[in-house]
Amino acid sequence: MKEKILVIGASGQIGSELILKLRASYGSDNVIASDIKIPDYEVMEGGPFELLDILNKQALANVLSKYKVNQIYLLAALLSATAEQHPEAAWKLNMDGLLNVLSLCKSNGIMKVFWPSSIAVFGPNTQKDNTPQNTIMDPDTVYGISKLAGERWCEYYSRKGGIDIRSVRYPGLISYKSSPGGGATDYAVHIFYEALKKKAYECFLREDTVLPMMYMPDAVVATIQLMEADSGSISVRSSYNISGMSFAPIDLAKEIEKHVGGFVCTYKPDERQALTKGWPNSIDDSVAKQDWGWKASYDLPHMTKDMFANLRFGKI
Repeated sequence: MKEKILVIGASGQIGSELILKLRASYGSDNVIASDIKIPDYEVMEGGPFELLDILNKQALANVLSKYKVNQIYLLAALLSATAEQHPEAAWKLNMDGLLNVLSLCKSNGIMKVFWPSSIAVFGPNTQKDNTPQNTIMDPDTVYGISKLAGERWCEYYSRKGGIDIRSVRYPGLISYKSSPGGGATDYAVHIFYEALKKKAYECFLREDTVLPMMYMPDAVVATIQLMEADSGSISVRSSYNISGMSFAPIDLAKEIEKHVGGFVCTYKPDERQALTKGWPNSIDDSVAKQDWGWKASYDLPHMTKDMFANLRFGKI
């Protein structure tokens, strides 16, 4: 069967890069981009695009029927910092959007779905270092609560609805191609732009706040690799831990100093600092490695070098 893939949230940080890789692999006409807003030129002109509000279930059903979709990547969400500012809207988008997709997949026989979870599912009582796949999960943010609830719905629909649902718990994501989407780890993107523009950055987290992070090329590879893995090898239907690297703002600042002479980073923690208190320092992703061969390619020095190479080439 020819794959007909719908990417919901194609204008976002992940979607805008993921869709280009999918179109390169499956053919431009077979990968439909959709979002509530118009994407950049490369996504808009590279293949089919549908203006779509994921909360409009009938509009979603129409798109699925129009293109005979048999695979969905659901990326539309409000992220951590934005969700705290708009908790009811975040819950509605993050939950109702997922349930719209899952119920239509069940009724339309669409058997393969990707949905992203997050390290925000962990909480104050979670093991901080080398956080295991299965552990205490007691999130205290709107975003984390919605993602934990989403994991349970995914596992439920996998068992009860027969849908081949796959998911990863993304750490903080770093990209030079698109703007961050309102998360508490956005500093790790902003800092590169400010380093090149001003040789200075005021960080909204404490200098010693160690968090799991991942470079976007690794995130895209992980997503596609999981979706292309044999179904029989998938043992986790809630969401897989995946790991890239862990560092604090001061570690990143020191690495940037090697590329930008005279760079100075100062620290002024704001309300986003509180969002990170329940998040892990590092992640154990041994189950993903065992099940579908996951392995990150980028560490902090490699990522920093590649970010500057691309930003200096004209991305700012």
